[in-house]
Amino acid sequence: QVQLVESGGGSVQAGGSLRLSCAASGYTSSTYCMGWFRQAPGKEREKVADIDSNGSTSYTEPVQGRFTISEDNTKKTLYLQMNSLKPEDTAMYYCAATHPLFMCKVSWVGIDEYNNWGQGTQVTVSS
Repeated sequence: QVQLVESGGGSVQAGGSLRLSCAASGYTSSTYCMGWFRQAPGKEREKVADIDSNGSTSYTEPVQGRFTISEDNTKKTLYLQMNSLKPEDTAMYYCAATHPLFMCKVSWVGIDEYNNWGQGTQVTVSS
């Protein structure tokens, strides 16, 4: 099992920036995908961005041009740089990964392929 621990959340004013990080442990390969998801109270969980071992990325349209997903392979750490934050970005943000042995490409997978989850970090954006 891959264990994921998020950090970097907090409270920020609209237009500000935050960088989230996710440390992964227990990995057995580097072929899996990792991603960021968010869930606001009363709303369904949605994928924000993900990345595969080839470096390919995918973003949900509301964050395109504002958020950037990246990874440090040596540290097995995932990052989400969030710029120009809006109040509607307020949510609990979760790091997730597909199965460690899964040969993953972001073009192949949706939210259902992510089955390892962190406990989340809260992001609150005020106007």
